[in-house]
Amino acid sequence: MKSFLFHLGLLVLMALVLAIWMALPWAGTLALVALLALWMAATRSGRQAGAVTAVGLGTLRGRLGSSSVIVIGIAGVVGVLVALLAMGEGFRATLQSGGRDDTAIVLRGGSVAETQSVLLHDDIVAIAQAPGVARDASGKPLVSGELVVDASVHEKAGGDANAQLRGVDDTAWTLRPDLKLIAGRRFKPGLHELVVGQGAHRQFAGLDVGDVVRLGREDWRVVGVFASGDAYDSELWADRQTVAAIYRRGDSAESVLVKLATPDAYTGFKTALAGDPRLKVEVATTREFFARQSESLARVIRAVGIVVGTIMGLGAVFGALNCMFAAVAGRAREIATLRALGFRGGPVVASVMLETMALALLGGLIGAAFVWLLFDGYRASTLQGFTDVMFRFAVTPALMWTGLKWALAIGFIGGLFPAVRAARLSVTAALREL
Repeated sequence: MKSFLFHLGLLVLMALVLAIWMALPWAGTLALVALLALWMAATRSGRQAGAVTAVGLGTLRGRLGSSSVIVIGIAGVVGVLVALLAMGEGFRATLQSGGRDDTAIVLRGGSVAETQSVLLHDDIVAIAQAPGVARDASGKPLVSGELVVDASVHEKAGGDANAQLRGVDDTAWTLRPDLKLIAGRRFKPGLHELVVGQGAHRQFAGLDVGDVVRLGREDWRVVGVFASGDAYDSELWADRQTVAAIYRRGDSAESVLVKLATPDAYTGFKTALAGDPRLKVEVATTREFFARQSESLARVIRAVGIVVGTIMGLGAVFGALNCMFAAVAGRAREIATLRALGFRGGPVVASVMLETMALALLGGLIGAAFVWLLFDGYRASTLQGFTDVMFRFAVTPALMWTGLKWALAIGFIGGLFPAVRAARLSVTAALREL
């Protein structure tokens, strides 16, 4: 019973330490490292722990195989975890970067995405006349009715895919000041002309300037390529009225993009639309809208990363436990000799933990560095609805720090029980072991 309660208490302590550790910011971690260094330098127990740790690390060359199991296992966990999280972060950043506080998007009431919305001609006119809408030098409202349809295209790598064809008004360019033409020219209203995002141009075949591509049973000529650095890079753009005529959408739009006179005008604009009896619409700033669009898939990717990382982490923990128990057993007589010379259990526990954590840190650094070198900025695509969205992996310092925290957490679990066993080792029994 006493042994059961001891191990139960150890499990509770481990869970508490892990919860605190995973919530600890980097500044708190630096403070923790400083306290550990101070303890090892200023106290007798700390100096003993440092001495035993140095001896343990000095024997790693003779235990290279078992030590490599810990390092490689943890490097794999960190690599997979950070890569998946970087995918989610890159996708989220791609969608959100298209949002601004001085532009608003208007959808039909109850719609959560453009493809679920329909706005008629009278709706577009009423939105354009609402207070808070910016106007150009001639007094024309800066609004763009936009229509999104799926277009079947061919991948350069082979196979079919869906791209997003967006029909826009002339003012769409003004509403997106970060969007720049990098080749060719803009399309002309009324003609079957396309400009394509650089991501779509890179991934899909037949989208070079001057090419003719068949979309919606009509031939379209590619006249330009644009770069925006966000989800629009994955799209094909054309005149809204032309797209609506070919895809039989009448004079409708799915969304209306609005340039606000000032960011502070958003509240008045939204209130005016909510109070207009002719309209039943949803209004959000484009920053809010794209944040909502990206969050659901990013959340799924993060959840998958945590689940996969946990499963792989369990394997790494068992590997670390096995290796460290074997290391403690192999050093039993050495540890017993130290205990007989007056070394207490605390320094022995600390030394085994420090050794395991050092191996875990090395594995974490290798895994994080590998992912950063291989995947940071790597271009990929995923489905958003039924269309391909191109994005880049974003291996940020925050994600690498998350990976290192996981590595050290695995090292803590893998070293705790072998460390306690080493501290509780009977001196007389250990000295008799071969």
